Amino acid sequence: MESLKFCISLLVLQALFNISPTTEAVPAFCPGVFREYIGAEGKNVTFSDVPINPNVEFHFLLSFSIDYTNTKSPEPTNGDFLVYWDIDRLTPSQISSIKAQYKNVKVGMSLGGDTVNGKNATFTPASITSWVRNAIYSITKIVKEYNLDAIDIDYEHFNADPDTFAECIGRLLYYLKQNNVVSYTSIAPYANDSVQAHYLALWRKYGHLIDFVNFQFYAYEKGTTTPQFLQYFETQMYNYKGGKILVSFGTDNSGGLSPRHGFFDACSILRSQGTLHGIFIWSADDSKKDSFIYEKLSQDLLASAI
Repeated sequence: MESLKFCISLLVLQALFNISPTTEAVPAFCPGVFREYIGAEGKNVTFSDVPINPNVEFHFLLSFSIDYTNTKSPEPTNGDFLVYWDIDRLTPSQISSIKAQYKNVKVGMSLGGDTVNGKNATFTPASITSWVRNAIYSITKIVKEYNLDAIDIDYEHFNADPDTFAECIGRLLYYLKQNNVVSYTSIAPYANDSVQAHYLALWRKYGHLIDFVNFQFYAYEKGTTTPQFLQYFETQMYNYKGGKILVSFGTDNSGGLSPRHGFFDACSILRSQGTLHGIFIWSADDSKKDSFIYEKLSQDLLASAI
């Protein structure tokens, strides 16, 4: 443990200093990616419950790892992340098993989320340097323990300005990519002024380090039509220029364009335009009650495009 901490301490120094936005990183390439958040809602879902199409790159995103204390009244820990997903069913051995069974499966973890024990999971760094140092150490430890491949950034509440958020997250992603701790990185913004201000600041300086934009299209209003959805997609393509924006829906009765009302039609249109980079769903926990029907349909659509 001490040797691991020492090695990380040596390597972390490069991430604590300002990094040029022109720093190059080799992007991960995986056409037709399907991603699913899993483990946030305590509904006893397991990796093996979810249908997996072997012809689509499949990413599970464990939800969530949060830098807050696991107490009745949680407090921020300045980048010292703890696991909050269902640790009884989504274990390191289960990850090894599903990845051995399906060579197309990767597993990552999402950082932040909406709440922790009923309290907003607010991004609250004491300083850029200390947050990055703590985050690198704690996240590297979790990645190694669980044999993870990816990191997703899903903070939705902020007690820091956009530039501070951009520097903290950007330097973290730089370290994780530069030192091959993870292969894939993503962000999960949605159409909210505060949220967008923070993620766009990150994108402008560190977008070259981000493989996917898991845009939460299900955060738009219920009853979204196909033309509206396509316009929303165009808007986010403009905001996150050059990014691989993944389309999405929720199986938790959230908003946006649902599979019942034209989501897959919209996907077909985007595919014909060459802009369908992948689909993600929130979440496996909610999909279990309907036997993952939309997971199957989403992967079938993506597989037919390869």
